Amino acid sequence: MRLIVMGQQAFGKDVLATLLDAGIDDVVAVYCEPDKDGKPVDPIKEFALEKGLPVLQPAHFKDQSTIDELAAFKADLMIMAFVNVFVPEVARDTPNHGSICFHPSLLPLHRGPSAVNWPIIMGSTKSGYSWFYPSDGLDEGDILLQWECEIGPDDTVIDLYFKKIYPSAVDSALKVCDLYRDGNPPHIEQDESKATYERRCTTKHCQIDWNKPVKQVYDLIRGTNPAPGAWTTHKGQKISIYDSARAEGDGTSGRVVNVSESGITVQCIGGRILVKRVKPDGGDKQAASAWAASVGLSVGDNIGN
Repeated sequence: MRLIVMGQQAFGKDVLATLLDAGIDDVVAVYCEPDKDGKPVDPIKEFALEKGLPVLQPAHFKDQSTIDELAAFKADLMIMAFVNVFVPEVARDTPNHGSICFHPSLLPLHRGPSAVNWPIIMGSTKSGYSWFYPSDGLDEGDILLQWECEIGPDDTVIDLYFKKIYPSAVDSALKVCDLYRDGNPPHIEQDESKATYERRCTTKHCQIDWNKPVKQVYDLIRGTNPAPGAWTTHKGQKISIYDSARAEGDGTSGRVVNVSESGITVQCIGGRILVKRVKPDGGDKQAASAWAASVGLSVGDNIGN
């Protein structure tokens, strides 16, 4: 098959590399976002140019000339791997078999741009990814294939995405092509009664409320580690919290109950959080014990509002 790969960053680059290494299909063009002032060259663009592939970077697909340019490649399938630019139906349907798109959740759950963060934040025990036939709706359209994995009780975004979803998803690009080559690829309708959509997870969603049950606090911390980062305050200063662990114990919420080389332990409802690594506003990531020493944090002090 003749393929167009549309994507960005490391995931798009690795999908492209996987397809090229397999040598089964002919990648005829690579599409990625326009260059941004002051930003490094996108890895997928850099890699595609190294391989001598045509690289196109339209800001949108509103012009007929852009559609004609896409059609000129006479592609059989467009593989959309990590795409932020809206691609309308006229562009998606230009290849003979249309387009297929990747999303890092078990659709119809967690439609939207922070699909790795929210399952962890919400305390889910499983996630995965979907390849689906994109429509004009956000992460809507029939599903081609899905892959499921466990979310461990201590998994962070790094564990879920980079250690579980990412490697399997990159390899699955070959399976996607196999399904098309075999003919009659599956079309599994999404169950709209189970659909959820969450907004982009930003710092405004990540403030810790120490008066919540300890599991909710812990899920928020690990579901935003490493980005955008859960945060609290101490004497008016914002402190982002990264590595942490749950601990047993009861007491007054928001109170520091222990300070040691391991970190600082803060009380929640029904348990405690051992904070191991922090980043003070305007500072660098550092051991929580070092930060505690630098600000004179002591047992009995309060964290947060």
